[in-house]
Amino acid sequence: MKRIPLSLAALSALALLPGQAAAKAGDVRVKLLATLVAPDGKIRDVKTDLIGLPAGSQAKADDNVTPTIAIEYFVADHVSLETIAGVTQHDVNGRGALAGAELVSNAKIVPATLTVKYHFGEDGGVQPYVGAGPSYFIFIDEKPGAATRALGATRQKMGDKFGVAVQAGIDIPVNDRGLSLSFDAKRYILRPTAHWYAGTTEVLATKHRLDPWVISAGVGFRF
Repeated sequence: MKRIPLSLAALSALALLPGQAAAKAGDVRVKLLATLVAPDGKIRDVKTDLIGLPAGSQAKADDNVTPTIAIEYFVADHVSLETIAGVTQHDVNGRGALAGAELVSNAKIVPATLTVKYHFGEDGGVQPYVGAGPSYFIFIDEKPGAATRALGATRQKMGDKFGVAVQAGIDIPVNDRGLSLSFDAKRYILRPTAHWYAGTTEVLATKHRLDPWVISAGVGFRF
């Protein structure tokens, strides 16, 4: 994700290729992307604490790289709707007084997202864009980490949560058959609550600032 195999000069040359057809109303673009998901995970509030978190406890979710698919439909020549499909997996680890402690293990996230995008630039050329829209993060199969299991937690659940996403990116046409290079950055605003249980009793609940950066690069195919 940190190494882009084409130089800026090569990207500029691709953008100047002749005969590049512009996206228009009714077109569909499918993108195959490699995506870096870099969440925050900081604890914003402790709602329930029956296990005695030490003062200064904090948390951080780890990063992950995962494949994603984006599907985009142009409702007008410069306006499109885009949704993404993918699953990303993360651990949440302690910071501060909890440094080194594993709090959540293998939380899988489906970041259901729909954005409205506006595309700039000349017809048939490089197309920068901006977008925004709602998201709904679905958490699957998360488990208590080693540290919270040692404190008596037997089950862990991240609450599914609505949020919002803003994005910016650029599509660079490669040929006149709809092939393009795509670079995209999204920032999500998301405040989920994590719950830990001992049997059926909730022993810990913490609200988190998840707010992931989602950075993607790949290829697009327009139909």
